[in-house]
Amino acid sequence: MFGDLLPIILLSLYVSGAALIIAAIIGVPLGAGMALKPLPGQRLVDLIIYTGMGLPPVVVGLAVYLLLSRSGPIGFLNWLFTPSAMITAQVIIALPLVIGLTSSAVQAVDPALRLQVRALGATPAQVMRTVLWEAKAGVTAAIVAAFGGIISEVGAVMLVGGNIEGSTRVLTTAIVLETRQGNFGLALALGVVLLTFAFASNFVLLRLPGRRS
Repeated sequence: MFGDLLPIILLSLYVSGAALIIAAIIGVPLGAGMALKPLPGQRLVDLIIYTGMGLPPVVVGLAVYLLLSRSGPIGFLNWLFTPSAMITAQVIIALPLVIGLTSSAVQAVDPALRLQVRALGATPAQVMRTVLWEAKAGVTAAIVAAFGGIISEVGAVMLVGGNIEGSTRVLTTAIVLETRQGNFGLALALGVVLLTFAFASNFVLLRLPGRRS
């Protein structure tokens, strides 16, 4: 059974890990920037971000499917039913979480810190780095929350990945398939692995400085 599990586990970690890294690289600076220097129409931007945080994953999957289909605007990439399409969908799911929670964490930092750093001649980039370091617990929480959201997601990856054995089958889609086929032992084993990942991410979150264990 382990031989059947390992490729699924590794692909799940690859897809969700790559999506998380991309979302963090893009989302953390955007979230911090929004908190430090609000954009014109910031309320509308906040509304879009918070709506994205609750966006149904299956809607994201449908949008990515249409974009990557042969008649879609980026269908020439030939990503549909590949891990790249799954990563794209998960980045879109994770990005609002990272941006929104990072922005909230940065806003919670004492404004006096920014003034003090600026008074010492720091550049805007140095101010952002300093504030992000001060808000590191909240930023880490944002990343952990995003990982928990995408590792357990099934609708979007099923639509754009197709659940192809040995190619795009991840933990969540495999659980659905094995349950439908009556392979409850394998489905339970996959479920245990998925719960282990969820437990580990929440364990990290609860161990962050400033949080009660």
